[in-house]
Amino acid sequence: MTNILKSLEKTILDRRTADPGTSYVASLRAKGRAKMAEKLGEEVIETVIAAVQDDPAAMTGEAADLLFHLMVLLADMDLSLDDVIAELARREGLSGLDEKAARGAS
Repeated sequence: MTNILKSLEKTILDRRTADPGTSYVASLRAKGRAKMAEKLGEEVIETVIAAVQDDPAAMTGEAADLLFHLMVLLADMDLSLDDVIAELARREGLSGLDEKAARGAS
């Protein structure tokens, strides 16, 4: 399952410096990080709407869009899926409530 995400991550990295006229990733990068974050926010809202409407097909598509735009933003910040996976591994075994409380204390 993660192979497709790693492949997508490589494609995103490769296309960051492409011609913005021919690459959606490059066009997002050309617009800047704030625009990338705004686009991610739009995808979050669309994902929430699909969930509230109990629409599995829409939810699947919106979740894919959300992951894609998150990965574009991560790449722009020189972060990778491995960075996110390492953070999830660090949190493994912690109660979600305890982990959240620890973040609030720092």
